Amino acid sequence: MRPDTPAENVDHTAEADRLERTADLYPEDAEALLLRAAAHRELSGDRPTATALYDRLLTSSRELDEPFLVRALKASNLWEYGHEAEARAIITGIRTTAPRDPAPWVIVAESLEAHDELEQAHETFTQAVHLLLTGVEAPPRTTHPLLFGRHRVRRMLGAAHDEWDALADTVHSLPITLDELHDPKRVWSLGSENPAELEAEIIRLRAELGAFREALSRPFPVAVLHWPASELTELLSAYPTLAEEYPSHPEHLTSIEAALRELAGSGTPNLGIVTGTVPSYEAFAASELTSPSDPALLPQYATTLAARGRAAAWPPERTAACWCESGRPYGDCHGKP
Repeated sequence: MRPDTPAENVDHTAEADRLERTADLYPEDAEALLLRAAAHRELSGDRPTATALYDRLLTSSRELDEPFLVRALKASNLWEYGHEAEARAIITGIRTTAPRDPAPWVIVAESLEAHDELEQAHETFTQAVHLLLTGVEAPPRTTHPLLFGRHRVRRMLGAAHDEWDALADTVHSLPITLDELHDPKRVWSLGSENPAELEAEIIRLRAELGAFREALSRPFPVAVLHWPASELTELLSAYPTLAEEYPSHPEHLTSIEAALRELAGSGTPNLGIVTGTVPSYEAFAASELTSPSDPALLPQYATTLAARGRAAAWPPERTAACWCESGRPYGDCHGKP
């Protein structure tokens, strides 16, 4: 399913079935594929099957990349169909373990918020913000939902602004302020008979929906294929005709950044980078009954890796490691203006 597919046109059960079959074919990518399958199961209303998929991951012999994310999603799903006690136990476990990834914190805090546990949601957001952002000069994009969620809950609780709320205001980029978006009195304006008030509320709702979509719009990025130096050397040694596509490794890296910047400049969302390996590429070529020396196979390979959850979002944070694996920060490497 492409991200531009209208939700009403998606057969969530069929999409989940497809992803589960793909996970059976590519067990090394099962985590990303089954998480997406579980999301479709939840959207279809089949929450017990979604829980079974989360359990399948958690009991797998293969080590998970994001075990706390899987647990958080399981807790959120369980609570939605009546398993509150189990969900609370998982949430307590996540808070006790204190993972360094913001995503599990956001999910469990929003789950508490959705069930009117505002004080607990506030404590969870605050614990995460203190853990992940104390002493951090520029909050990474992945932590913004923590700041926004904490701000929203505090507005509902009637709490006064503090330093973290001020930080949330500084990273908020929409034209409508967070105070307006999170104003508890907004719900009353929906019953107004004043056209001006209704129009203002529609503008606010559109802005809030835009922020929500932006936060969730990275399931299937437009991906550019990256070959590490050793893999590219092996690839060109085995298939010399591909040298026309890759004159040298430095030029290959430069072309990746240039292509992604051009796509970003044209307004293309959900950009990412997938890293290829020669054995994986050869296996893909065999599955397509095509020679690996065919240049037309390269973009198909990149798309397949992205669909299997192998893409890393581009651009990275300026202080994060560069995607080229140089070991330098992105801002000092390919992220230079």
